[in-house]
Amino acid sequence: MRLLILTYGTEGDTRPLVALGHALHQRGHDIHLLGDARTLGTADELGLPNSPLSGDIRQLFADWRSEGPRGTAKALVQLSNANTHAWMAETFAAADGRDAILTSGLAGFIGLSVAERLGIPAIGAGMIPLTPSREFPSPFLPAGLVPRWLNHASLRLTNTLFWLAFRKSLNEARRTVLDLPPWRDLPTEHPMLYGISPTVLPQPADWPPHARLCGQWQTPAADFTPSIELASFLRDGPPPIYIGFGSMVGIDWTKMIGPLGAALAGRRALLNPGWSEIDQLELPGNILRIGAIPHRWLFPQMSAVVHHGGSGTTHSAAHAGKPSVVVPFAGDQAFWAERLYRLGIAPPGMNAAKLDAQSLGRAFDFVERGEVRKRAAELGERMGREDGLGTAADQVEELVPVARHRSIKQSWGTQ
Repeated sequence: MRLLILTYGTEGDTRPLVALGHALHQRGHDIHLLGDARTLGTADELGLPNSPLSGDIRQLFADWRSEGPRGTAKALVQLSNANTHAWMAETFAAADGRDAILTSGLAGFIGLSVAERLGIPAIGAGMIPLTPSREFPSPFLPAGLVPRWLNHASLRLTNTLFWLAFRKSLNEARRTVLDLPPWRDLPTEHPMLYGISPTVLPQPADWPPHARLCGQWQTPAADFTPSIELASFLRDGPPPIYIGFGSMVGIDWTKMIGPLGAALAGRRALLNPGWSEIDQLELPGNILRIGAIPHRWLFPQMSAVVHHGGSGTTHSAAHAGKPSVVVPFAGDQAFWAERLYRLGIAPPGMNAAKLDAQSLGRAFDFVERGEVRKRAAELGERMGREDGLGTAADQVEELVPVARHRSIKQSWGTQ
């Protein structure tokens, strides 16, 4: 099959789709990936054909970092609406001659529209559960806000709000680029595959047959040689705590390093500033600054993982069998913090705006408990028995021919 994979977002949004594309490529399928230019490095490393879409999500986050989480959400809507026309044209050109489109992230509606125009199947893919269920609330609402009886409605509500935010620019691009009529309602009938572990979030019993939790989508473990400094640090003491907030920007490490150092109380730690600048901040000797390092290589060597609660980092920490301390900033991060807390491998999610030495110290004490470490190790072993990429690739190979056959029958029936 000749498949186009379309996504737009941060590294955490793109990398799982790269993993899925690579798995399908290994099975002999012709794959091409579209995504943000700054997130395509892993695709290049794996030899997965790819092309950049318009826009620069990292620069956008930098421009809006002073606005906080609410500003980030507004910025993402602004970026999507500003680039809808370009994404539609770029995707339409790249999809020519393809058998199906796997579509995800901020460009999800683009892929569905282009597939409609070309008369080919579209399969949604994602790392956040968007299919409404009575078993959990919308991942985009604060934990504990929604009573259980409103879970299903809360997911429908946030999905509708997203749709309304993008509808005008999307329908305009459908008209001008694809010569398609406007969508009046949110499309929901396409298959959805999720790179989510059923160990972390069990498959909801009330989901329709076309929605499936496959398991985590991780890129293959690559050979990695640490720097001499990092290798020495890991060798010269007990396993450290990893601290990193990924693509979150605007973190004032100058203010945070004091409480963090006090809470560590001499514990060893690795600090990855990610997309936030750390400038020339001087760190105490028990904290080593590092850059981007493959989580599959690094996390198993940690004692615990302090992170922002992105779906990818949440899964990678759990898969490594390590407890977490989650500091949610925006989006679905509080949802994953709540999941890890319910699994007993993390304290309650912490308020990023109110971090202090006392609360952080209690969190570090929690992840050092013997029973917490044991639960985390057992959960990691269960996740290790999952085959998320194999399950997703099987589903794609099953869904595309069936959908294409159905489309052909329908087109013949209208002649």
